[in-house]
Amino acid sequence: MYSSYIANCVFNALLSLTAVVLNSVTIHAIKKTSSLRKPLKTLLWSLTVSDVGVGLLAQPLFVAVLVMESQRNAESNPTYSATSIAFLLAGNSFFFASFFGVMALSLDRFLAIHLHLRYQELVTQRRVVVGVISIWVFSAFLSLLRLWIGPGGIIFGIYSFIEIFCVVTAACLNYKIFVAVRRHAHQIQALQVQQVAQNEEVANFGRMRKSAVATVFVYVVFLVCYLPNICGLWIGTMAPEFLLTSVARYLLTLLFLNSSLNPLIYCWKMRDIRHNIVNTLRDAFSC
Repeated sequence: MYSSYIANCVFNALLSLTAVVLNSVTIHAIKKTSSLRKPLKTLLWSLTVSDVGVGLLAQPLFVAVLVMESQRNAESNPTYSATSIAFLLAGNSFFFASFFGVMALSLDRFLAIHLHLRYQELVTQRRVVVGVISIWVFSAFLSLLRLWIGPGGIIFGIYSFIEIFCVVTAACLNYKIFVAVRRHAHQIQALQVQQVAQNEEVANFGRMRKSAVATVFVYVVFLVCYLPNICGLWIGTMAPEFLLTSVARYLLTLLFLNSSLNPLIYCWKMRDIRHNIVNTLRDAFSC
């Protein structure tokens, strides 16, 4: 048991460092990427900021909780209680902000593909900012709700219902994004119009396709990292003691891994962001 706690602490310490460094560089790279529209930039910023928060606050607090849990009579230690409460507040806040950020990103790319010219009219920067603020406020509310209701099956049931509803909705959106991207690709290949108009449409679709495909990959990785924890919450509604086991702790570590993987997906699937990330790292190392 003790070796399991130590291993988990080491994993989270390393993931905390990578999450902070990679997402901080990604925030700067997104700022320098002029090809991205402001609404998409805002959504990506919100997601990367939540991932920075995971690495900067949630994971260090989680490591501190694990260290104290590995000692005897940790429950009677007031420092352990205060650290656990701080971890619950920070962890749940950034967890839900990241969770809803992925959902919002999927919805945005779905609208961009299906609304075409109406997208710029309906999805404005002001509306996106209001949506992002709402995400953070609602995430903080859900985090405080955990302290207000207390541990037990009720709060885990609420969390599980919200998460499963969002996961299923996002799955439908990403499936439609994938189908639409393939259909539009075939249409453009068969397009028989003037060369200039064709080149312009292909270029516009190419930019939209890259961001849409990146969103699908973000969702798939998100699902791999989050779904086991969601299943753990369902188990916790019936057997709350499961959430105190080492298995549940490793499920949280897998969830935190997502914050380190998201920047790698942006770098892999979005060329403009990748170039800015590489240039930022090159400048940093040259200094």
